[in-house]
Formats: sequence, C-alpha cells, structure tokens
Amino acid sequence: MAVMLLFLAACTTNNSQNNQNVNENMEKEETPQAVEGRMNFGSRHALVTTPQPCVMIATWDKHHYPDVMMAAWAGQLDYTKIVISLSKHKTTDNLAETGAFTVSFADEHTVAESDYFGLVSGNDVPNKVAKVGFTITPSPNVDAPIINEYPLTLECRVVSFEDGMLIGEVVNQSADESILTDGKVDLTKLKPIVFDAAAVCYRALGNNVGQAWGEGKKFQ
Repeated sequence: MAVMLLFLAACTTNNSQNNQNVNENMEKEETPQAVEGRMNFGSRHALVTTPQPCVMIATWDKHHYPDVMMAAWAGQLDYTKIVISLSKHKTTDNLAETGAFTVSFADEHTVAESDYFGLVSGNDVPNKVAKVGFTITPSPNVDAPIINEYPLTLECRVVSFEDGMLIGEVVNQSADESILTDGKVDLTKLKPIVFDAAAVCYRALGNNVGQAWGEGKKFQ
C-alpha cells in the first residue's frame, strides 16, 4: 500500500509538472512576434478568414422532420466534394441516420430566416422550417430535404465525418431559373450573403471586379 501511495504521489507530481509545461508552451506559442507596421492580434482574437459562405445544411431527423442549420466554416474540396467543419448538433445525429444532406446558400432575401436556423436547435424546435414559412421537397437523389426558398441547392452523400470534418460528395446541384443567366448560376441574381467574423454580421457579396484568368495577363 505504501509503495502504491508513493507511486500515485509521483504520478500526480509528474502530471502537475507536465500540465505546467504544456501551459507554459501554450503561452509561448500564443505570444507571436509582432509584424512591424501592422495591428497584431495574436491567436486569441477572432480568426478572420473571408469570405465565409453562409451554408444551410438540411437533413431529415429520425422522425422524418426536415431540419436545417447554418454553418460558415465550409468550402469546396475538389470538383465533386465539399467540406464543412461541424461540432455536435442535431444535424450530425441526422447525418449518422441518413448518410445524406443538402446544402443551400443564404441570400439577401432570407437573412432573418437563415439567422434563425442558426440560432435555434431542432432539438428544441423540431418544426423550425415550417415556423418561418419555408417549404420542402424531398430530394430525388439523396435521403435529404430540399428547402424550396433557397434557389441553389447541392444534394450530397456523406463520404466521411471524422474529427468534426464533414466531407460530402455532390451528386446533383439544382438552381431556380430566377438566378440563371445564359444557363449558368449568376451570383448577382442569387445575392448570397457571407459571414463577417470581424464585425459579427452578414454582408452581401460584392460586384464583379474582374475576369478570372484574364486580369493578370497584363503582367505576362
């Protein structure tokens, strides 16, 4: 028993020392050298990466009620895949049930509704889609709902969801004709909004300021 107590005491001392070392290392890492001539925020200030699209993830819950949440940490992984960072939500429970979801994009016409979907959990308000007056159509391609009021939707299958990173394969994208120009999605008509992490607000996507793979040719 005496040997065991000495062993536990030694472990406690070692753990305390290890924790102290970790904390000291973290303090060192979180105090970077300042970049001259700029305001320096370190790593503790809200990270600003822009633009962050306001993506709306729609799923069926276990009772086959439509559920939707807003996420901002999302991007395109390759030509057919998207990636979204997610903590535990009702949505993640739904993904485990169905293996599918749809992604739409909040726009200037749906700011209040989209923000509400980010504020309220489907665990507390299971009918929140209907509460804002939105309607759904079952996706013909994946086991997930399409929210009709969002004019651009990606229908996705879950490829993987590990360490909070959701990867989805886009099997179809559909768009309302109201946002098309010459058969292509026109962002000036879609009017998507983005999340501004610095000001904690939503902003409208700006105007066309140049042609991709064209403006830089003057330096060639």
